[in-house]
Amino acid sequence: MPVPPVLGGSIEKVWFSLGMEFAKHGHQVTHISCEFPGFPCDEWLHGVHHLRVKGLEFSSSRYRLVWRDLWYSLRVLRVLPRADVLVTNTPLLPLLIRTRRFGALYVHAARYPKWQMRFYRHASRIQAVSRAVADAIRRRNPGNAGKVRAIPNPLPSAVPTLDPAASWRERANEILYVGRLHPEKGVHLLVDAFRRLVESGVPDWRLAIVGPWAAAQGGGGDNYYESLRARSLAVADRVSFVGPVFDPDALAAHYRRAKLFVYPSLAEFGESFGLAPLEAMAQGCPPLVSALACFREFVEDGISGFIFEHRSERAAEELYGALRRILSAEPELISVAVRSHEVARGFDLARVARMYLEDFAAIVGHPGASHDPTPGTHILAGEKRE
Repeated sequence: MPVPPVLGGSIEKVWFSLGMEFAKHGHQVTHISCEFPGFPCDEWLHGVHHLRVKGLEFSSSRYRLVWRDLWYSLRVLRVLPRADVLVTNTPLLPLLIRTRRFGALYVHAARYPKWQMRFYRHASRIQAVSRAVADAIRRRNPGNAGKVRAIPNPLPSAVPTLDPAASWRERANEILYVGRLHPEKGVHLLVDAFRRLVESGVPDWRLAIVGPWAAAQGGGGDNYYESLRARSLAVADRVSFVGPVFDPDALAAHYRRAKLFVYPSLAEFGESFGLAPLEAMAQGCPPLVSALACFREFVEDGISGFIFEHRSERAAEELYGALRRILSAEPELISVAVRSHEVARGFDLARVARMYLEDFAAIVGHPGASHDPTPGTHILAGEKRE
């Protein structure tokens, strides 16, 4: 996806924000991403130098994706400047980097480990976005265990100051989903569970589904979208398919309007952190998530959110049961909303950026800079379209 994140994308949003935060600390930051209509190939934004190279469309074919990633990585390699730290978010670029001329190699692992991790022994750091992913990398590659560190994704925007309990009456009786409309995200489970909720007699609640379904944007395509519409036909007057919302203010408005955020992801080895539930928490909207390990970084069942068992053969029934219990106990829901907002503060952009800067300082040999980052450290974030 393009940077700035005008078409969304968690990685794009996170690293666009981190780059600006690093620049505030006096660092020179270069961010390499794919070309996009209307974006110049070379520009400065908020203290960050952006370079853009020609990219390729996403492919659902694994083999085509590997070849396109290689093609993209070779183009990135042509424009890499000298740096102290090179952050990568593409599987093949680290394999092409065999010199520290471009900086200490810092592999950003935003998904569960696959075949490529064994080839990163020359990296200075393999950074995972959750403890669950870090543990999986260590299990698969014990030789690299000492290089692995978990640093969470930050919230791309500041956590607003609000009182979820005081503002609760301003919210609608709305359940919200934000993310790609793809089978691995479990959106069909949510539609089925909501239909069952309405049929059981729970009044006055609506479901809003926000996100892209087009395959080019990571969605499940037209067939999956039409299947969701068909599943919701009996309760069509209560279900809104909003489509993608990329404007951060408009997206925040959706989070602030809903009383419950549901993220029923089934991606056992695709989901590595889950930024959308955390964004909802920051806006005072408590989350109900599947039992994936990565969500336990910030969701404690009944305390800062809710968890349902998605691995059951009757996962939609499990989700329906969780929804019915939650919606019938509004005082508990308000209490969880308050706690979830407090937890989200721990993922503040400035705080997580400091964690990165301390780690960068350690691998380039400036451990004393952990609380006072050395001005001029050149940090490069190289991203692919994915």
